[in-house]
Amino acid sequence: MSVYRPSAVRRPPYAVHLGACAAALLLLTACGNSSDTAAAPDGPAAGASATASSGVAGPQGDGVRKRAAPGPRAPIVRPREIPALGPRTRASIPADAKQVLVVTGEDYDSSRSSAVLYSRDNPALGWQPVTSRWPAHNALNGWTDEHREGDLRSPVGVYGLTYGGGLLDPPETAFPYHQDPLFSVSGEGFEGESLEGSFDYVVAVDYNRVPGVTPLDPERPLGQERGGGIWIHVDHGGPTQGCISLPEDRMRELLSSLDPAKKPVVVMGDAEALER
Repeated sequence: MSVYRPSAVRRPPYAVHLGACAAALLLLTACGNSSDTAAAPDGPAAGASATASSGVAGPQGDGVRKRAAPGPRAPIVRPREIPALGPRTRASIPADAKQVLVVTGEDYDSSRSSAVLYSRDNPALGWQPVTSRWPAHNALNGWTDEHREGDLRSPVGVYGLTYGGGLLDPPETAFPYHQDPLFSVSGEGFEGESLEGSFDYVVAVDYNRVPGVTPLDPERPLGQERGGGIWIHVDHGGPTQGCISLPEDRMRELLSSLDPAKKPVVVMGDAEALER
């Protein structure tokens, strides 16, 4: 008689899977408690942090990386230029000049003009006016690009200012100054006005002269036919023979302001010429 032996009981397949999953769960739980992956207190959830840092959209996103809007840009500040001067005139101003007296004639044939002193103490800011606009006179017949002896026109251009002088004691100034009785004049101007006192204060314009010497120096490097003796002097109330004239108080102010260390120059001419 044969003996009945029951077959070995087969465990269902899912029992093996459950055991493996349980082991994996224990491993993940241990890793989750690791100090290397723990979230900071009150910090965002790990999934949210990963989404934000990678730029990948979450379940409701569109998959496009989001960029922060750019902030406002600081305005570009350019150094200030002297107004009403054209590129050619500006280019004629020496790079080391930090003071410029701009004398602007009303018209090519006019004897009336105005003057403003500018300074460039801070290159980042550029040219700044340091005086108000002063009334001035120039030559009887106006201006010229090529001055000649006796043409009664003032020369257009950019010229150095290196020496002053006059009949009277100078105001307090660092500018070279030659006081001499020879700075005297008499007679009448073109409109019958007295010329007395016109040379109480002068500043020589370095047109056809040796820079850095007294305004009384007679040398004319370009020749006598090209004229000379162009000064800025005290206004006598009418046109000049070629000079620039300013009211006496403005001449004192100019002499007090001019500083040889700033390499001062004068830019002079009719408005149209200076705009070139």
